[in-house]
Amino acid sequence: MIILPAIDIKDKTCVRLVKGDFATVHKVAEDPLITAASFKKAGSVWLHMVDLDGAVLGERANAEVFIEVAKNSGLKVELGGGIRDLKTIEYYLNKGISRVILGSAAVSNPEMTAEAVKEFGEHIAVGIDAKNRMVATRGWLDTSEVDFVEMGKRMEDIGVKYIVFTDISRDGTLKGPSIDQLLELKSAVGCNIIASGGIANIDDIKTLEKAGIYGAICGKSLYAGTLDLSEAIAVGGDQYAG
Repeated sequence: MIILPAIDIKDKTCVRLVKGDFATVHKVAEDPLITAASFKKAGSVWLHMVDLDGAVLGERANAEVFIEVAKNSGLKVELGGGIRDLKTIEYYLNKGISRVILGSAAVSNPEMTAEAVKEFGEHIAVGIDAKNRMVATRGWLDTSEVDFVEMGKRMEDIGVKYIVFTDISRDGTLKGPSIDQLLELKSAVGCNIIASGGIANIDDIKTLEKAGIYGAICGKSLYAGTLDLSEAIAVGGDQYAG
C-alpha cells in the first residue's frame, strides 16, 4: 500500500481544514518544498497535493508551488483542485506533475473526463468526495445527487484506474477512515482505491493495508504527530507501485 503524505495549499501556504470547512483553515507548515523534503527523507515516493483555491475558483491558483515541488522534491506529485479541462491537465503533466485528480469535472463533464483518460491514461485519477454518500463538488461547497458507489462505477466504465475516496465527515478529524464505505467502493469497482480522510495512527494504516486498499493519504495525522511517516511506509510496503 502506497502512503501519500499530503500538502494542501491555500494562498501559497501549507494549511489544513476540518471537514472541508474553509472557516477552519489553519497553517501547518512554513514552506511546501521544505515540508516535501522532510517527507522524502522519511521514505516517501509519492506526495498528494491539493490546490484549495483552485478547487473553489476552478483555475490554476497556486500552480507555481506545485511545479516547484514536483521539480525539486524528488517526489512523484499527485495533484487535485481546480483541474477541469484538458488544457490544464496537459499543462500540469508537461510541468512534471505525475498524476492529476479530476473531481468536480468528473461529475459535471464526464465526456471530458473520458477523453482525458483516453489521452493520458494512468496519469489521471478521479477524486470522489462524499457527504452523506452523495458526491460533493467545487471544493466541497456543492453536493450532487450522485451516490459515491454509482460514481465509482461510472468512472470505471470510462477507464479510470485510480479513485481517491474521501468521506468528508472524517476529513481532518483524526477519527479514523471510513472503512465501511471504502470497502463498499472497493467491492463495487476494480479501480485502485486511495483512502483519504480521518487517518489518525498506525492502527488505521494497518487496517487499510489488511483491507487491500491501494493507497492512503495522510495529512493532519502527520502534522499533529499522531502518525510516524516512516512507520506508516514500513507497514504499507511497496511505495513504487502506480
